[in-house]
Amino acid sequence: MIVTITGSNDFARKRELDELVRAFLTEHDDMALERMDGEETSADRMQEAVSSLPFLTTRKMVILREPGKQKAFAERIADILKEVADTTDLIIIEPKLDKRLSYYKTLKKSTDFREFGELDANGLARWAVTYAKEQGADLGASEARLIIDRLGANQQLLKSELDKLVAYTDTIGRQEIELLVEPLPQSTVFELLDSAFQGKTERMSDLYREQRALKVEPQAIIAMLAWQLHVLAIIKIATDRSADEIASQAKLNPFVVRKSMGIATKLTLPRLKAMTHDLLELDVRLKSVSIDADEALQLYLFRLAQ
Repeated sequence: MIVTITGSNDFARKRELDELVRAFLTEHDDMALERMDGEETSADRMQEAVSSLPFLTTRKMVILREPGKQKAFAERIADILKEVADTTDLIIIEPKLDKRLSYYKTLKKSTDFREFGELDANGLARWAVTYAKEQGADLGASEARLIIDRLGANQQLLKSELDKLVAYTDTIGRQEIELLVEPLPQSTVFELLDSAFQGKTERMSDLYREQRALKVEPQAIIAMLAWQLHVLAIIKIATDRSADEIASQAKLNPFVVRKSMGIATKLTLPRLKAMTHDLLELDVRLKSVSIDADEALQLYLFRLAQ
């Protein structure tokens, strides 16, 4: 068995590797398991590991993490795969692969190629509902989306928070989520902008006060606003491209792009440029003049709502 595990979804890659290792260890001792890192191990040493026979066991598993970082390994990949012993299970982990290179093409053609991309919001919600059910809890689709809105698309973080909720109750509702799941600042700032553009100034003010109560400084809020404006600018410039295309070319999470598209449709490029310019001026003023940061930043947000 020769398997390549790749893709941007860290959680899914780890889960797949854990399942392969668990299945192997049900039949073999952990002494038959070899792990090597491409940053630390030479190409020759990795090649020797996959081609040599197992010692004191009938079979072995070799896990190579990013072996392509060794140029010689990537260049010899076709020959190395041919040398893999029949008694060896080889797992190659490459989170990022350049599809233009022969290294990628060889792995794609000659191995069991398993690619795990980021899930979109609907996919994450379905996964969350299923995961909660597997743990013996009931979670509805709308409640799953609420958790995702608060935490973003990091599946490992979502899993940790779901484990916490499951330990608290077997019926996960909005009340339990609002009690136990603390929104990430980035998610709150997105909602802050969204509330401003919808003219929901009371909600916007409440969100701002929540951030300050959590000791999030005005400069940190400005930094997150700047990042969100950057994402919106990318989406506006991309015009009619799909969320996946934009995310791939701009190196952004597809979930972030899809979530921001709704705001982007409400903005013109001139207004977006003006918002960015005003935020830059505010940042400069806060660093060079003694002014009330909270008052100045809230005034900026109220102008967005007009």
